[in-house]
Amino acid sequence: MKEEIETIEKLFDLIIEFTVNYGFQVFGAIVILIIGVIVARWLSKGVIKLCEKRKMDITLSKFLGNFVKILVLVFVVIIAMGKFGISIAPFIALLGALAFGASFALQGPLSNYGAGLTIILARSFVVGDTITVKNVSGIVDEVTMATTILSTEDGEKITIPNKHIVGEILNNSFANRVVENTVGISYDDDPEKAINVIKETLKQFTQISSEPAPQIGIQEFADSSINVGMRYWIPTKQYFGTLYEVNLAVYKALAAAEIAIPFPQQDIHIISQPQQK
Repeated sequence: MKEEIETIEKLFDLIIEFTVNYGFQVFGAIVILIIGVIVARWLSKGVIKLCEKRKMDITLSKFLGNFVKILVLVFVVIIAMGKFGISIAPFIALLGALAFGASFALQGPLSNYGAGLTIILARSFVVGDTITVKNVSGIVDEVTMATTILSTEDGEKITIPNKHIVGEILNNSFANRVVENTVGISYDDDPEKAINVIKETLKQFTQISSEPAPQIGIQEFADSSINVGMRYWIPTKQYFGTLYEVNLAVYKALAAAEIAIPFPQQDIHIISQPQQK
């Protein structure tokens, strides 16, 4: 019983000694961490607001805000560790060795982060633009360090790893998407009349952009028809719905103007051969 009491007393003395020697260091480290987190958040929000006032891209603004936040937190942790007399040099060396070894196992994810940084800094596209890459098209909803997220007219979310964007042929049509379509008319009809009818029909749709203006003209002389080409810009979110409405309206307008849309046809000439005797 006496030994157990002595053990408890020694433990109690050890706790008191630790509290006296390191209590202020621990308290100071906790205070530094709390203040550091508050300051990091405040600076991050301040950087984002400053970027927004200067009308910078939202993706770049968030990146700069997060970068400042992480940078401040790193310095705060270093200061807090110094309160305990801990040298950070061994930790830096260890992190460097781990990063070097992990770089081989994480080449895919790391390449995505490198490509994401390139996208954010180069600003080849921003949130709200319509891009097409690797036969995938959609509106840019979000750009992170690892991925770019697109949305479609149907509400689908398409996540593209950034390494598949950088270095590829990228088509950026900004907020709109171009419609390229043709309609064939008979060689017996006046193509200028058909072009005017289509122009007036497109003016009825407020979704169609006036800048750039729609382009309508003879695209080619086909075997059975004169093909009139149409190029106009519409919001990506309304692409297919507007396309279908415009096609129906053009068909009705041409029919009302008595302009025929011919179907493919061939003339067959039968040549009779004289009978041999």
